[in-house]
Amino acid sequence: MVIGMQAFYWLALLVVLLAIEAVTLGLTTIWFAGGALVAFILATLQMGLMVQIAAFCAVSVVLLIFTRPAAARWLNRDRVKTNAQSLIGETAVVTETINNLAATGQVQVHGQYWTARALEPSQVIEKEKNVTVEQISGVKLIVKEGEHL
Repeated sequence: MVIGMQAFYWLALLVVLLAIEAVTLGLTTIWFAGGALVAFILATLQMGLMVQIAAFCAVSVVLLIFTRPAAARWLNRDRVKTNAQSLIGETAVVTETINNLAATGQVQVHGQYWTARALEPSQVIEKEKNVTVEQISGVKLIVKEGEHL
């Protein structure tokens, strides 16, 4: 069986995409490499160019949508949160009443003082209450009333 030029183009694209993924390790091109592999196989089976392109697009999108989230979770499972991200889920103490409408609020967590805002926009959280850090927005902690369990 003679392999056509289209198959060589798909193979070249596959190699380039795998090389980019090997260098970046960013889970960006691996999904398209899967599409290129399927298109290469179809090209070797003498399928039409439009079938190859459609398969490349379909397989790439399916891999991107359905496997990327699982792969990202698997690769990041042992990642240690650093700096501010490690505060998410921690308990803090309100040192200045939190009022989003008045743009006031401060908490202390791990001995550090942070500007804070309530997760619920209209909620006011009084001084000395325990809160849980839910997220970080810029240099402000977004908190929810109640102690982290």
